[in-house]
Amino acid sequence: MQNQQQTDMSYTQIAQLELLNALKSISSEAELNEFKDLVAHFFAAKAQKEIDALWDNGTINEETIQQWGAEHMRTPYRYA
Repeated sequence: MQNQQQTDMSYTQIAQLELLNALKSISSEAELNEFKDLVAHFFAAKAQKEIDALWDNGTINEETIQQWGAEHMRTPYRYA
């Protein structure tokens, strides 16, 4: 029944359940911090992979990065 139930769920829903199951075993602040680091590294690796792909296909280059460094992207404040 559980396998049928999982096939009716999206990958996002399945991932949420897996995370909830993993979180049940966290019993200390140290374990929580370790888990948070693990998740952060997972998403950082995914971002790095995408950035590398953009670099490899020429979408971004050293000039692009230099331009980003010179941009001022603050939201302007509007005072009433």
